[in-house]
Amino acid sequence: MTAVIIVGAGPAGMAAALTLVEAGLRPIVVDEAQRAGGQIFRRPPPGFTRPPAALYGADAAAATRLHLAFDALGDRIDYRPQTLVWAVEPDAVHLQGPQGRVRLDRGPLLLATGATDRLLPVDGWTKPGVFSLGGSQVALKAQGVAIGRRVAFCGTGPLLYLVAYQYAKAGAEVAAVLDTSAFGDGIRALPLLAADPAKLARGIYYLGWLRAHGVPVHHGVRPLTVHGESVTGLTWRDAGRRLNETRCDALALGFGLRSETQLADLAGVPFRFDPIRRQYLPDIDQDGRAPAGAVYLAGDGAAVRGAAAAETAGRLAALALAADLGRPVDTAARDALRGRMARFERFARGLDAAFPFPVDLLDTATDDTLLCRCEAVTVGTMRHAVGELGAEDVNRAKAFVRPGMGRCQGRMCGLATSELHARLRGLPPDQAGRLRGQAPVKPVPLA
Repeated sequence: MTAVIIVGAGPAGMAAALTLVEAGLRPIVVDEAQRAGGQIFRRPPPGFTRPPAALYGADAAAATRLHLAFDALGDRIDYRPQTLVWAVEPDAVHLQGPQGRVRLDRGPLLLATGATDRLLPVDGWTKPGVFSLGGSQVALKAQGVAIGRRVAFCGTGPLLYLVAYQYAKAGAEVAAVLDTSAFGDGIRALPLLAADPAKLARGIYYLGWLRAHGVPVHHGVRPLTVHGESVTGLTWRDAGRRLNETRCDALALGFGLRSETQLADLAGVPFRFDPIRRQYLPDIDQDGRAPAGAVYLAGDGAAVRGAAAAETAGRLAALALAADLGRPVDTAARDALRGRMARFERFARGLDAAFPFPVDLLDTATDDTLLCRCEAVTVGTMRHAVGELGAEDVNRAKAFVRPGMGRCQGRMCGLATSELHARLRGLPPDQAGRLRGQAPVKPVPLA
């Protein structure tokens, strides 16, 4: 039998590997990082002295448990770190890693590809000193460095408060936390957030701790302009539409997370539009099984729900895969995992309600604001593509003016491009379509 291939070694991928080994299988685990952990449980280089509690906070025990269990698998899995899956075909997966370019015959494929920051164009957002929220967290976790001496955090979502808290705890000066969501959004979302009281309490703690330690926290913010050749400050409007400026030498920016779905697209998985998450997501059943033959999805790459949900989804998808291969499955354990996922989904819906995506920022973006940084496509160019050239969907706009055609293949600009296209045409976001996945999904060397 052709080997099972797991793509990704974050909480979902690690849990899937553990479950498949328990079922008597030896999966190939392909991981872009040097060591398993993914983004949320990213591990530092050897010799790094910060303890897990400092790196992962309240998730330290879960991170350590998964790291140790995965490392203990040894040769019961074929683990391939520092390896990129750059293409998927009906009968093969293509890798680029330390052994060069490798073609693997494709057996069952479990995608645990995670999520990346969701960004919106703000005037000056591509200047030196502006990082995504996730990028600023990686710098702290992986290298123990801050992105600046005085850092402002702007955007929305739970990651905004978590990373600001982590920076402040590590000794960095946090200039401000500027949240585009209104305080009332969180109050209205409490019935959904109550599905996970511990996580709700943790979020309230982060907010309270920042305020208690003198960090300015503002709600209902609209960022306007990043100043300086390298960052010197950020101008923003408050909820009362008054102009303000926060002085800083670095800015972490992010408006939630987006599922990484390009490999699922190449694998032939159908998609459906999620109106709450405002993204086309893989159309899978409750266990992660796709209608496409022998493809399974787990974790934030299927829908953003957080680390604990990703681990649960990884186990569920692995059980579905094992069952489809004729391996015995504990149905009581499977049903318990399904119950947990239902609670995680309810909490995730609460987060989406508490931190709504500020799509109106696109209405005030100037024509000169960069939309696609890889191809230097501006908001004005996109307006021209829709208004004068008549681009009826985002793929037509891509053909006309190249948004999403650069190194990141639309990971940074794709959703913003779709949102802008929809608003320019006066349509709901699902009517803009989605940028189709293309191989290679990330740059690979020609040599």
